Amino acid sequence: MFKVGSIFIPVTDIEKSTDWYVKFLGVKIIDHWGDGASFYLSTGSTQLALVEVESPQPTDFTTKGNQKNAYYNFVVDDIETAHQHFKNNGIVTTEIDDFGGMKFFDFFDLDGNPFSVVNEVEGSPYHSDHVRKMQERDKKNI
Repeated sequence: MFKVGSIFIPVTDIEKSTDWYVKFLGVKIIDHWGDGASFYLSTGSTQLALVEVESPQPTDFTTKGNQKNAYYNFVVDDIETAHQHFKNNGIVTTEIDDFGGMKFFDFFDLDGNPFSVVNEVEGSPYHSDHVRKMQERDKKNI
């Protein structure tokens, strides 16, 4: 019944941020409106929207263990290539880390908004193929 439609990201300069997201994330512009712009990615149905704000807004939260965590992540097939892409372009990133076979790193946009990048682990209950099978099963049971 429900699916994620759009993710809204606060930015302080809509023009510079639009150029940055197009250049470094490969998003494609859908439309512009007064203080915002919307985009689509080459895969998936979730859209991104940039909304201009006067000052940076928090786009992360702190876990019980006092660790910063982004609200959402990007999935890639080749995490080393994605990491190198950002590093080659002077984008601030963390190092690639490993969590039970899932590799991940964070990067930051022009406003310091954090984003996680992860690769999927075959056989994981969170792998998109496994989730898709559960979704298909649920549709049959409706």
